[in-house]
Amino acid sequence: MIVTVLHRFVVAMAAASIWLSAIGIMRAADEIVIADFEGADYGTWNVEGKAFGSVPARGTLTGQMHVEGYLGKQLVNSFVGGDDSMGRLASAAFEIERPWISFLLGGGHHPGKTCINLIVDGKTVRTASGPNDQPGGSERLDWHSWDVKELIGKTATIEIVDAQEGGWGHINVDHIVQGERRRGPTKAKREIVAEKRYLHLPVKNDAAKRVVKVRDGEATVREFEIELADMTAADAEVDFWVFLDLRPLAGKRLTVETVLPAESKALDALKLADAIPNADALYTETQRPQFHFTSRRGWLNDPNGMVYHDGEWHLFYQHNPYGWSWGNMHWGHAVSRDLVHWEELPIGLYPKKFGDWAFSGSAVVDKENTSGFKSGDEDVLVLAYTSTGRGECIAYSNDRGRTWKEFDGNPVVKHKGRDPRLLWHERTKRWVMAVYGENEGRTIDFYSSPDLKEWELESRTPSFYECPDLVELPIDGDKSKTRWVLYGADGKYLIGGFGGRGFSAFSGKHQVWYGDFYAAQTFTNAPDDRCIQIGWGRNVTFPGMPFNQQMTVPCELTLRRTAEGVRLHVEPVAELAELRKTPTVRMTNVELTGGKDVLRGKQGELIDVSAEIDVGDAKRIELGLRGLKVVYNAAAGTIACGKHVAKLNLSGDKLTLRVLVDRGSVELFAGGGRVAISTSHRPKTDERAMSLVAKGGTAKVESLEVYELEPTWGGGAIQSSDTLKKN
Repeated sequence: MIVTVLHRFVVAMAAASIWLSAIGIMRAADEIVIADFEGADYGTWNVEGKAFGSVPARGTLTGQMHVEGYLGKQLVNSFVGGDDSMGRLASAAFEIERPWISFLLGGGHHPGKTCINLIVDGKTVRTASGPNDQPGGSERLDWHSWDVKELIGKTATIEIVDAQEGGWGHINVDHIVQGERRRGPTKAKREIVAEKRYLHLPVKNDAAKRVVKVRDGEATVREFEIELADMTAADAEVDFWVFLDLRPLAGKRLTVETVLPAESKALDALKLADAIPNADALYTETQRPQFHFTSRRGWLNDPNGMVYHDGEWHLFYQHNPYGWSWGNMHWGHAVSRDLVHWEELPIGLYPKKFGDWAFSGSAVVDKENTSGFKSGDEDVLVLAYTSTGRGECIAYSNDRGRTWKEFDGNPVVKHKGRDPRLLWHERTKRWVMAVYGENEGRTIDFYSSPDLKEWELESRTPSFYECPDLVELPIDGDKSKTRWVLYGADGKYLIGGFGGRGFSAFSGKHQVWYGDFYAAQTFTNAPDDRCIQIGWGRNVTFPGMPFNQQMTVPCELTLRRTAEGVRLHVEPVAELAELRKTPTVRMTNVELTGGKDVLRGKQGELIDVSAEIDVGDAKRIELGLRGLKVVYNAAAGTIACGKHVAKLNLSGDKLTLRVLVDRGSVELFAGGGRVAISTSHRPKTDERAMSLVAKGGTAKVESLEVYELEPTWGGGAIQSSDTLKKN
């Protein structure tokens, strides 16, 4: 019996082999390969200039973003020497024998400059440039086809041209073939009626990016790029679902359009529903941070539009609602009443159109209605943001930030730059806009306005890069003695004076934040003169999750005198203490000597540690938390949190620490907030151990408290709606 079964298996496999070989022969008959660029050099192709090098590229070149979508190991890539190099490749003559010529194409979209051309009788009869559905271009190659039916029998050549310098001044080409059929994506569309709240779309990470348009008649009402899952019988895998909020389009008959491979069923898979996809699983994912803000779906970065109004802390942020990576910049929106529990609201700002993205900005309360935008009893909220296609733009809200209307006179400032920061300057009774500029190097430019509509350039402060913040703070809490702080995206700041038109620095740059931290912003109109800051926890990634990146915990900024001078200090907001459970560790006056580990056997997941340690003659103090070490090096005078290190000057021998551990990060505040470090760290689920030891001498724990924290998402605290009401 075994022999019989084996014989049948061999016969079946032989038949299958013959069948597959037949398919291969048919495909070979269908297509003629003009060039696959897999050889040791370009073969019969003529090479001119420097852009293409002397041999095909083996993928991504030095200084280039990741190239993908080519076949085999090599391709044509004119990034040799960078975007400024130029050149030309020309094929040997060949006969056009099939109705279609297809090829993989990527790189910059510069028609006539970065292009592939079909030449017949000395004339260009077909041409194509890099993708035009993405700003500048794309490093992902996708299929492109020319219909050449009427040219069959003609002799032709193909040239690949790079005659463009500067941004996206290169082209990527691979696998040029003649065939009986068109290769690659074709236009696809589906009509829907917006009779439910959400349209769900399937995402597969690293799939080809497709530009999706949603049309209301002839008008494009939404347009974005997305890594759509193809949903074919051979590959129906979905990494996660995202959603398009249809409420602003309720009741309309819409057409969803994109370009897809012929076999794709992606549009058929779109689902209309009144609930967010997998709503029951929101915020319960295995890697979801439990007391740091993350978006329910998609990417986030810079905090934007942070303003306190009528009992609510508004956090807007740079957001890609349709994918795990950066792109499609919208303004996401969340609100909180306590800086700890957040409710995510619908998108705050949509981009004006595809490629004209809604980049970073800020928001204020126009209490005196200087803008004239107020239309009801509520104070009007006004925001400024960078429209990447127009300039600095203004929008306003008369319904507590739930919906926004653009100012008809946009853009209010047109320049080379981005990231407007608004504030009211009380002494001059004028609005100020601090905005990153690139007209004279990298600067923070200051504009002033009486009404948030008409702006005048006042001055520039050099040597800052993007996302400025500008705040006035009392020194040691004395409101009669204040200083202004000018802050950049990298966490470096100046202390000085600001008279409403220009900033005067009193010293050089300083730094309080280090590590995985970027583009922080403070809330305007905060109660009790508090200065509350939130930053982007840059590089805090969550592979395999439907969300990516996080915000840092809200912190309070103060100015204090130190031995080095007046410096910023940063500490977590007091409201975070509300999350503390009964302490798992509490001790005082315990010696650290002989390698004694006073936290041996203690464990935790969401951890809040406060410690005061007399360093004594110890050379190192090491605090271990879920696989990451916080290390004070006495000889070097440094504090380290994982891989990030900063200088720390102690007051006497006393080391003060506050450390917060979540599922994606560890945040350290040392020296009473003199130094803060954010570190990306994803502990393993079973890695919960803690330790505290002194090395090279004896130290003393004057006080130590360790708390487990309650999750902020627990107990249905967040409904992911837009129903948060006033008290």
